[in-house]
Amino acid sequence: MHFEQIEILEQQSLAPYAYTQAGGVVDYLAIPKSQNDLKKLLIWAKNKAMPVQVFGRLSNLVVRDGGLRGLTILLHDLHDVEVSHNVIIADAGADLIWVAEQALEHGLTGLEWGAGIPGTVGGAVFMNAGAYGGQTDMVVSSVDALLPSGDIKTFSNEALDFDYRHSIFQDNHGIILRATFTLQSGEPEMIKARMDENNFKRANKQPLNYPSNGSVFKRPTGYFAGKLIMDSGLQGVRVGGVEVSQKHAGFMVNVAHGTGNDYEDLIKLVQQTVQDKYGVTLEAEVRIMGER
Repeated sequence: MHFEQIEILEQQSLAPYAYTQAGGVVDYLAIPKSQNDLKKLLIWAKNKAMPVQVFGRLSNLVVRDGGLRGLTILLHDLHDVEVSHNVIIADAGADLIWVAEQALEHGLTGLEWGAGIPGTVGGAVFMNAGAYGGQTDMVVSSVDALLPSGDIKTFSNEALDFDYRHSIFQDNHGIILRATFTLQSGEPEMIKARMDENNFKRANKQPLNYPSNGSVFKRPTGYFAGKLIMDSGLQGVRVGGVEVSQKHAGFMVNVAHGTGNDYEDLIKLVQQTVQDKYGVTLEAEVRIMGER
């Protein structure tokens, strides 16, 4: 189906679009090419009283086998990046890795931690993503978002309610449109060396050869989720086609055509086992959505 130059796919599996290569079928799927496309899609869905979900590259999401109702919008084709002096303005659909590479190219430091993180700028803001001592809230100075009212609002860093793996957009249902990163001038050689070091650590510690969401659980206070899972003897445990990684216990990898339900069931198994063994509650960092 086409809607004013925008293709809307019906009964579309999300698996081909997801980092886990798993996910149920959505009623409608659209990938806008512009902010105007996005607005038209939202109006179309509103006129049909249809629920809407907006995502980037599905790098931190588990969609259950029953899929999602209504319209699902993926923003990864909204990916413009502008650099001016020490400021980078990036659309929500821009890959964070690409933005980090642009920072390197222009001799700007502060985004080295993002060099190997999958997903988009919007996802990084939404989850306040971070790694290796860096975090989104340290470098994002403002965010433009489309609110449910239809207004576009600019949020300052202070107004974004950043916390560990949290931002205001988890509460206000705004759609992130773009983010402004304010960085510092640096030596390209040193910036590249830090990026290379971070990527080397990832390649050696993380199971990058299998589809996954990356780290599944938030870090519990006083503990490391991966060590708790490893010490519980859960590495290699499978539900369906999804396995607790034998390389990094904090990851769950799709080794044999696993499904969204497999991921959710394995997450629950790990949570219950760690709770029973150590009395520690593991909170999922990945989002789980959809019908069973």
